[in-house]
Amino acid sequence: MFDILYQNADFLVINKHPNVSVHKDDGDTSLLIELAQSKTVELLAEQKLYLVHRLDKMTSGILLLAKHQQAASKLSQLFASRSVNKYYLAIGVKKPKKKQGLVSGDMERSRRSSWKLLKSQNNPAKTQFFSLAGESGQRLFLCKPHTGKTHQIRVALNSIGSSIVGDDIYTPSSPADRGYLHAYCLSFEYQGQMHEFICDPSQFPHLGQAWRTEAAKQAIEQWQQPSSLNWPTIK
Repeated sequence: MFDILYQNADFLVINKHPNVSVHKDDGDTSLLIELAQSKTVELLAEQKLYLVHRLDKMTSGILLLAKHQQAASKLSQLFASRSVNKYYLAIGVKKPKKKQGLVSGDMERSRRSSWKLLKSQNNPAKTQFFSLAGESGQRLFLCKPHTGKTHQIRVALNSIGSSIVGDDIYTPSSPADRGYLHAYCLSFEYQGQMHEFICDPSQFPHLGQAWRTEAAKQAIEQWQQPSSLNWPTIK
């Protein structure tokens, strides 16, 4: 369900496994309850865990949780003010309309549980990305979202013609062992100290076979320091 990546007195960083809900729904066991009961999580008697951001059920990777109310408030403010840099890895079904750039547009609900990207720019979702060739015509993506909209990266990649492998909402014709979206890196300043956490999915066998292909490993190697890449400045 999770791997512990780092913890201190204020917060906990985990690698959430795919197909695990951060909330209790559809009869799923609550991730917070499982974490709080884990012998590897260091909590004082009066402490409990607080979610300060979220990942979709299919999305694996870095999830940050606060250990007390004061930390939860400060960390939540960092996310709300977009002071946290987030980077995601994804595998798309085919070559996209463009190999890198910015996807920007308003989002609105579409059929069933899906969303769609609009051309309007009133309150747009903004996602930058780089991409490299994957196995069998697939595409590896490194994405940097600048906003935090529901399904943002899934919709962005779908809009450029390379929806995510195994995504049962946007790519139902592409069955796989999971939906291939992974929260790869998180960096932020907290109490005067910079923190950066990276979780390489190719190093965890339970995160999916497609991360362990040679093409995926080579892409991740090129992107091993995502915050240091030459991301163009956007408005």
